[in-house]
Amino acid sequence: MATPSNVAIAELEEAFQQRIDREEKIEPKDWMPDAYRQNLIRQMSQHAHSEVVGQLPEGEWITRAPTLRRKAILLAKVQDEAGHGLYLYSATETLGVSREELTEQLLAGSAKYASIFNYPTLTWADVGAIGWLVDGAAIVNQISLCRTSYGPYARAMVRICKEESFHVRQGYEIMTVLARGSAEQRAMAQDALDRWWWPTLMMFGPHDTDSAHSGRSMRWKIKRQSNDELRQKFVDQSVAQAEFLGLAIPDKALKWNDTRNHFDFGEIDWDEFRAVLDGEGPCNHERMEARRKADEEARWIRGATLAYAEKERVRSSTGTES
Repeated sequence: MATPSNVAIAELEEAFQQRIDREEKIEPKDWMPDAYRQNLIRQMSQHAHSEVVGQLPEGEWITRAPTLRRKAILLAKVQDEAGHGLYLYSATETLGVSREELTEQLLAGSAKYASIFNYPTLTWADVGAIGWLVDGAAIVNQISLCRTSYGPYARAMVRICKEESFHVRQGYEIMTVLARGSAEQRAMAQDALDRWWWPTLMMFGPHDTDSAHSGRSMRWKIKRQSNDELRQKFVDQSVAQAEFLGLAIPDKALKWNDTRNHFDFGEIDWDEFRAVLDGEGPCNHERMEARRKADEEARWIRGATLAYAEKERVRSSTGTES
């Protein structure tokens, strides 16, 4: 097969961008620039890894949930996160990369996941803070991804967002009960907010001017809003929610700006953000060790499943009974 000339590639890229500009969805068998494909693989696999690793901080509290009702809800939520990872791995596989490859990249440390999941859950209030803040920040980003330009990603996000909206309500309800409880419970809720606020703001990524991927992702409409726009939207909605709870957001620079019609807020500790991304967060090593252990312990299950599937394929093709 002849290699397309530079002129032909330029024409294909122009036609591709015109499709993007017309808001047409790109599907797996459509022609796409390799850079678009690689950008999607990076973003979607990171998203999938984040959903899977994201089970760990809250999973630690399943056996310690304060009531049976809380335990059942938390079990359902953690199960949802596993499902989200599977949706996204499946969508990423449509780009020509296997789930095994993606998992190997995560376990080898060459693939990233959301920095937020490298922080510890010290009290039950942390489960509430994760639902309210972390899932709240995630859904701010993910609602816009329902309109992302790549069809399988957009369709996966529609279902994920429906379930994430439940997670946010679950977390906020926990924080509401604690904030209206005893002095000790209110202090626990405030402490959780103090510890999770800034890492949550880091979730949106670096400033757009410092991002290596943001501009191109916006042009291709993989992302529909910039990191800073999404972060601002999250801050604006969270202030009223914190006030309703009677909790204080830990930011002395936070104030309403009449000119911008948005809240101003303090600068993020980007040194901490980069350290966590580089594997030096409070729980980086713990999280990756848990994933490697899970992968190793499940190896025999995967082997047995694949062997059974092959046996059934042979039986079906030959018409013989096993």
